[in-house]
Amino acid sequence: MTKAYLIKNKIFTNAPEEHKNTYEEFKKLCDIGLIDYELIKIYKEIIVKADTLLNIFDKEKHKRGKFTYNILSEINMRPANESLENASYFIKHINSLL
Repeated sequence: MTKAYLIKNKIFTNAPEEHKNTYEEFKKLCDIGLIDYELIKIYKEIIVKADTLLNIFDKEKHKRGKFTYNILSEINMRPANESLENASYFIKHINSLL
């Protein structure tokens, strides 16, 4: 969604470090007041959560034979619901900008 918004505004980001560059370009728009600063806070949280989840996933892959996913999914329900709420908020606002 963020990348779509940037492209609409003729701002293009590419590899390498595409995600970092996308974040920085989006932040510039927040810094000049074009976008609500709350959106950049959510975007940053999502990046941190995504990195954390990827690390957890990598660790859990190695433990696959020892634990069931049911135990882990119950533990992760609250953070998952929070992430869904943040994503919905973010998408709603970017959609309105597009």
